[in-house]
Amino acid sequence: MAIIDLVINRRLSLAALPPDWPGNNYWWHWLFFTIVLIAFVLVMVMGAIYIERRAMGRMQSRLGPNRTGPFGLLQPVADAVKVMLKENIVPDNADKIVHWLAPVIAFAPVLMIFAVVPFQNGALLADLNIGILYIVAISSISTVGVFMAGWSSGNKYSLLGAMRNVAAVVSYEIPLVLSIVGVVLVAGSMSLNTIVLKQDIPFILLQPLGFLIFFAAACAEINRSPFDLMEADSEIVAGFHTEYSGMKFAMFYLVEYAEAIAMSAIITTIFLGGWRGPLLPPWLWFIVKTFIVFFVMVWTRTTLPRVRIDQLMALAWKFLFPLALINLFVTAVQVLVWPDALPWTAVYINIAIMIILIFLWSRFFKLGWGRVEI
Repeated sequence: MAIIDLVINRRLSLAALPPDWPGNNYWWHWLFFTIVLIAFVLVMVMGAIYIERRAMGRMQSRLGPNRTGPFGLLQPVADAVKVMLKENIVPDNADKIVHWLAPVIAFAPVLMIFAVVPFQNGALLADLNIGILYIVAISSISTVGVFMAGWSSGNKYSLLGAMRNVAAVVSYEIPLVLSIVGVVLVAGSMSLNTIVLKQDIPFILLQPLGFLIFFAAACAEINRSPFDLMEADSEIVAGFHTEYSGMKFAMFYLVEYAEAIAMSAIITTIFLGGWRGPLLPPWLWFIVKTFIVFFVMVWTRTTLPRVRIDQLMALAWKFLFPLALINLFVTAVQVLVWPDALPWTAVYINIAIMIILIFLWSRFFKLGWGRVEI
């Protein structure tokens, strides 16, 4: 009976919702999912902030937020209220229009990413057949807002921080896209909903090297530790948003965590089977997996030492980029050998290839420990 129930639950979870769900009106579908996505992002960001601060407290032998609300659950709300009440200060030399637009330009694309991310089979704003291409294109627009913030502030340190951020995004976008191409080859589609449906074997097993490359590149792009040295610590400034305060600073803070949630959701979708799983509702599986990926980001932040900006660039061009090319070539060969679907044999082959490549490449690849010239 247990096996029968499991099969029934799996079939129910794979049953697609109608394209106009939850109603029979096109605009009602868009209105419903727009409200859901905005609420989802805001609630997930508050949960992510709480989880990161509490988890880092545990890992660093301290308490973390524990006063506001039960177990400190209302601390993100208190922080939001505090930031909204702070004075909005704009430098005299700033380009005031661009300075105001920058946080809006940085935040809007993060919300747009979730338009093609499925919470359940068919439960998404728009099931684009080029969903992966859409995500890659939209996610890069936030960098424009970052550069606008640094340039418009009238502060040389802010401009340097923005240029470092842009350089990191340009460098890491290449291995990130190449790691996604491997998934597209295996799934045979760029639709995120179809990619989830194709994962009878999770792609983290079929593409372990691609997953590691994507995870590292995503952390670097969204300025997560150990790749968060866009700020110039030696000058004691905060990077591109040094001259921001009040609600505009809060929007950049929101962007940072919203991007982390977005990347966790994308990793969940293309590598961890998305909403698929037994017993629990599909949308709950999606949320649980997303928070697990985010927790790994927190774990790396408290564990690994930061890299310098020159080491950051070297890691992208000398290590991740060649490995991404090799992974893409190996995946293409495997798809030609097994055109219908990759078997479990490919899992063991790819894990072995990943271990060998990382070991061999790390033997002659050095991040560089000499004098730094930036």
